[in-house]
Amino acid sequence: MRTKITDRGQTSIPAAIRRHLRLKAHTELEWIVEGNTVRLVPIPDDPIAALRGAGKKGAVRRLLAERRRDRRKDA
Repeated sequence: MRTKITDRGQTSIPAAIRRHLRLKAHTELEWIVEGNTVRLVPIPDDPIAALRGAGKKGAVRRLLAERRRDRRKDA
């Protein structure tokens, strides 16, 4: 999909992309320049909630077990 930049430096995000990424009015966007490429990353309203469930299954259990082992070694 292509869009144009207006004389005021504005552009529109196509509706299909807004729906796919669930973007709405007042969503903050991060612009990242990588060489000649620009990445646009939406910033969620609650970044912590957005990451919930994104970790590997059982990671917390393994971390806590590792910390218990470390405490036993130090004791």
